[in-house]
Amino acid sequence: MLLSLFSKEALLIVVALVIVHINGVFVFGSSVVSDRESLLEFKSKFTDDPQGVFISWNDSLPMCEWKGVACGRRHQRVTSLNLPGRGLVGSLSPYLGNLSFLGYLILDQNQIQGSIPPEFGYLYRLKVLSLSNNSLTGEIPANMSSWPNLLFLNLNRNKLSGKIPDTFSSHSVLSTFQVGKNDFTGGIPPSIGNVTSLQSLSFSYCPLGGSIPESFKQLKNLRQIGLGEMDLVGAFPLFFYNLSMLEILSFPENQLHGTLPSDLCLSLPHLKQLSLAFNNFNGFLPPSISNCSELEAIDVALNNFTGEIDIDFQKLQNLRIVILGPNSFQNRDLDRLTFFDSLSNCSNLELLELEGSQLRGVLPSLLGNFSSKLYYLGMSSNYISGSLPSSIGNLLGLTTLSLTINNFNGIIPESIGKLQSLQILYLDNSHFSGSIPRSIGNLSSVTKVALSGNKLEGTIPSSIGSCKSLIALDLFGNNLSGSLPNELFQLYSLSIRLDLSDNNLSGLLPQEIGNLKVIGLLDFSENRFSGEIPSTISGCISLQTLNLSGNLFYGSMPEAFRSLKGLEYVDMSRNNFSGSIPTYLQQTPLQRLDIAYNNFEGEVPILGVFANTSALSVTGNIRLCGGIPELHLAKCTASYSKKSKKPSVRVVLAISLPIIILGLAVASFVFFNRCIKRKRDKRSDLVLNKSFEKISYGRLFKATEGFSSENLIGTGSFASVYKGVINENSLIVAIKVLNLQRRGGSKSFIAECDALKNIRHRNLVKVITSCSSLDYQGNDFKALVYEFMPNGSLESWLYSIHHMLNLAQRISIIKDVACALDYLHCRCGSIVVHCDLKPSNILLDADMVAHVGDFGLAKILSLEEVSSTNESSASVIRGTVGYAPPEYGLGNEVSMSGDIYSFGILLLEMLTRKKPVDPMFEEGLGLHSYTRSALNDGFVLQIIDPMLLNEDIDEETLISLVKIGVKCSSDSPQDRMDIVTVVRELFSMFSTSRP
Repeated sequence: MLLSLFSKEALLIVVALVIVHINGVFVFGSSVVSDRESLLEFKSKFTDDPQGVFISWNDSLPMCEWKGVACGRRHQRVTSLNLPGRGLVGSLSPYLGNLSFLGYLILDQNQIQGSIPPEFGYLYRLKVLSLSNNSLTGEIPANMSSWPNLLFLNLNRNKLSGKIPDTFSSHSVLSTFQVGKNDFTGGIPPSIGNVTSLQSLSFSYCPLGGSIPESFKQLKNLRQIGLGEMDLVGAFPLFFYNLSMLEILSFPENQLHGTLPSDLCLSLPHLKQLSLAFNNFNGFLPPSISNCSELEAIDVALNNFTGEIDIDFQKLQNLRIVILGPNSFQNRDLDRLTFFDSLSNCSNLELLELEGSQLRGVLPSLLGNFSSKLYYLGMSSNYISGSLPSSIGNLLGLTTLSLTINNFNGIIPESIGKLQSLQILYLDNSHFSGSIPRSIGNLSSVTKVALSGNKLEGTIPSSIGSCKSLIALDLFGNNLSGSLPNELFQLYSLSIRLDLSDNNLSGLLPQEIGNLKVIGLLDFSENRFSGEIPSTISGCISLQTLNLSGNLFYGSMPEAFRSLKGLEYVDMSRNNFSGSIPTYLQQTPLQRLDIAYNNFEGEVPILGVFANTSALSVTGNIRLCGGIPELHLAKCTASYSKKSKKPSVRVVLAISLPIIILGLAVASFVFFNRCIKRKRDKRSDLVLNKSFEKISYGRLFKATEGFSSENLIGTGSFASVYKGVINENSLIVAIKVLNLQRRGGSKSFIAECDALKNIRHRNLVKVITSCSSLDYQGNDFKALVYEFMPNGSLESWLYSIHHMLNLAQRISIIKDVACALDYLHCRCGSIVVHCDLKPSNILLDADMVAHVGDFGLAKILSLEEVSSTNESSASVIRGTVGYAPPEYGLGNEVSMSGDIYSFGILLLEMLTRKKPVDPMFEEGLGLHSYTRSALNDGFVLQIIDPMLLNEDIDEETLISLVKIGVKCSSDSPQDRMDIVTVVRELFSMFSTSRP
């Protein structure tokens, strides 16, 4: 009896307290007291409460009145914990697993760290779990997938990892499953397809990889699906087009391929958003898209879509966003963009992006009839011609107008000044002529203006001083003249750059330059500015880059530079500066200093930037001495400090008269021979752009010291290249002299002129001028004068025993080459095939930026030629053995895919440091098959250049690069990547923004 009584009493105590130890956590009994204790444990895990959420969590208030807490009316148990966006800093307490009545746990947008406690698996009544925008780590507890009542799960934007549990049941009632922007791997769990109640599903920006499970075809209730940037591969499943409830279909930035069905909107009548950008889709955009009456946004950028844009947009009255480029669309009517007619009737259109869509034709005047809501209009990198219609001024809602790289042939209309809301104006490299409209001063909201690379002339209007929000102004590469308006230097907002280089501007730099206190870059190079650098430049306290090269500046290096603590890059080369080099520059953080070809004198310092020859250029200052030994300057002696005496008039006459007489004799001899021979190739006189001023044989002879062997820097099949100095402005150049005695030499000259006359890109070697004349023996002489590349060729660096290219440099160079090819193949108005891409034809400037050169074998293709590039031809094989694609050896015409093959071999050569003609490659083995085998067998690191293995390298990065190289160098042209895909892969792999 006593024992029985004791047992009953013990049982009551156990029932009353019920303290059970589970996984190291004491789970209190199911009571209001246990809920209160669990909440206090939850509170204790937070170290910062900036909004004072937990102030009310004390004994002065009942638990159910604490901020963010809600209880059931009947049993007063906690049913909801709702504290989103409170700035809470801490971690999740496992004691939350004791809140057995909890139905809603919402803690989004805080700073919660640590893992999701496995004890959350006991929250069987949970309906909503939302923990997005925190810093949670670890895996999703496996038992969470079995919650019977869960309707809504949102774990977006955390740092969760591991695999997503594959235990989802067909009995689930889950309608929303969002786990995007995490680090999950291991593929999409097929069991997700069992959750037929799902309406919203998102794994976007998780590197899950793999393919889309076939089980997803069961998700008949699905309305929204987001699988963007997940490394998905394979064909796009056709069953998605049968999920008739879909409203959002979003799969951007994967490697999916396929075509869109012709009846797209018949099977998806409720579609509101279609996003397939950055994939490998091809074929046509089906006209049936016109029937998607609820469509609000379409984004198919960076795919391989072709054909006409044949969508009747006026039926899509809900349409707000249209992004169709880059793709390879075609116009049936090459003079007219017909689809603009229907776009003008889309009254809700807000964004129109057609960049790189291969569009040809003239912009219609009805452009001004577009929606008043249109805020973004982008049509860069097309072939749009004609004039920019003045009706553009009707689009009063525009904040961004981008028409970069087109073929306009008129002026910039004054009506542009009506766009009062405009913030971004990009009209660069589009062949605009005339003057800069004075109305530009009306753009009071504009922050960035790019008018560079056009044919603009006249002066810079003073009205630009009214653009008080301007942070970047690019006017380089035009024909602007006159002095700088003082109003330009009243733009206190300029913080990114002011680039006026490569114009015909003149005069002095105004004293007001010091007003630009937050400017980061000033570039006045390649103009005709004169005078001294104003001392007020010391006011530009944020200045990092200053380029004054190629002007007529004089005077000493200003003491004002001492105040510019952030100055990193200074180029004062090719001016008339004089005096000594200030020693204080040794203490500045300069990363590059170029003072070449001036009149500086005295001792060169040895510390700071002066201790690094790759960061310093003092060439052409004949009175400098000292410095570090690598500069090879004369030792400083007392004589260097003495001023040289001016020669007497007698001495000047004694020296100059014989020179004048000799010069007249030589000129007479040349003229006599010209009259006799009259040997001139008229075509080569005309092929270069008229803007290039021809240079005489005599000047080149003088520049190279008689084409001496000391100045010879390279030889090729058809030419020799000399280093020269044009004395008039001390400009260092590379002079390519054609070997006209060799068969094909003259043709090579013409081909190079044809290719280079209308193209310009930062990654192409810049041609300065040409010479088609007679030498002193009366023989034909042809030469091209290029910008000098001080770091020589990629080949010289790749196989040097004195230098070494690290992985970052190699990646940068290969990206530069890819950008050059992208420009030649897709962006320069014509299709230029280089035909001889190899390391010796890739030159490196002072900053190790790569420039593709030697266009002697280049060919300009018409559209008709592009469509028939696989037809057999008996043309001469172009290219170099090892780099030329195999189809050229079979007599096929040159093509863009031939350049891609050369690019692939080049990339593999840079990674392996093995030439394609290396003796090891014999009996059918080549660089392509060598690397492909290593890739397939998982031995990539064993073939990589051993110099790179000394670095802390990312093996996945190397494998990705090898994959691109192998794909590009496939034997079959159809298997190769196109350059747009290559650029996309490289820049997504190594995200670097292009300014």
